[in-house]
Amino acid sequence: MDIRIEKTTNPKEKPDQKHLGFGNYFTDHMFVMDWYRDKGWTDARIVPYAPIALDPAGVVLHYAQETFEGLKAYRTEDGHIQLFRPDMNAKRMQRSNERLCMPTIPVEDFVEAVKALVKVEQDWVPSEPDTSLYIRPFVFSTEASLGVHMADSYCFMIILSPVGAYYPTGLDPVKIMVEDELVRAVKGGTGFTKCGGNYAGSILGQVKAEEKGYTQVLWLDGEERKYVEEVGTMNIMFKIAGEIYTAPIDNGTVLAGVTRDSMITLLRDWGYTVHEEKLAIDDLMKAGHDNTLEEVFGTGTAAVISPVGELRYKDDVVVINDSKTGELTQKLYDTLTGIQWGRIKDDYGWTCGLD
Repeated sequence: MDIRIEKTTNPKEKPDQKHLGFGNYFTDHMFVMDWYRDKGWTDARIVPYAPIALDPAGVVLHYAQETFEGLKAYRTEDGHIQLFRPDMNAKRMQRSNERLCMPTIPVEDFVEAVKALVKVEQDWVPSEPDTSLYIRPFVFSTEASLGVHMADSYCFMIILSPVGAYYPTGLDPVKIMVEDELVRAVKGGTGFTKCGGNYAGSILGQVKAEEKGYTQVLWLDGEERKYVEEVGTMNIMFKIAGEIYTAPIDNGTVLAGVTRDSMITLLRDWGYTVHEEKLAIDDLMKAGHDNTLEEVFGTGTAAVISPVGELRYKDDVVVINDSKTGELTQKLYDTLTGIQWGRIKDDYGWTCGLD
């Protein structure tokens, strides 16, 4: 792509790297590219970070034609910057856009845009332990029209945010409540996409969980409300009697997580049997009570891995591994973050530089 670059004349003061939180600060620039039905993708540019001008009749505001992605840039100990599997995020955005009847972005263009923006903002990539630069690509319809249809114009943007740990408690185990009334996704729907509507629809479950003292929601399938699927912001895995269980992604109701795929690769290389199949909540709770449920952990770009110490289903509660981070959970976290930050050799070709 021919990317035009316009540098800011008013750079921001960078935040304290020791107190970044997650999603609180944004860099000086953003990537923008427009799509028109008669032109395709055009005018790729990096410009100063600024508000978006959008018509009040914009299709995205009324009919939610929007998708997004999330990935990170990491600063290694020798000062280099690297990305982690950006091609997978590009391919997933293509699948999301196809489902929502939005124009797709070629994988190579997506990756090039990410690299170009991070290169411009490389001084924003933090160097403190466990910090990174969160990358948020997103696409939305810009046509001004009150009709439900594929729009005539769209915008692809990328913004960046220096971040610390997703959970303030770090790798401490979280408490999860199983939601048995509301549903997140159904077969044939948009559960496999990263679109805002999926997350908006999950907030009520999150509120219910928090009111009862739980950090996250574990969703059941939308048809029988019998099988575990994923957590609000993560895929989830269960170590039962030495083997790993996680929901399948081929039925279209579970997000194909990049971290999920990476964890499964590591686990199988380490000799673990990984079952990508339906797991009934009743069987999961039974395993919790007979002590064969050894570890539970969520996986995702934001948190990387999040150990689960307590699981509640209706009035039944099980405590996992004495609410301590499991040995396998810790090993997975150390290995994947070691690869991402360049502390461990990348034997999988998952990381790439900016050039």
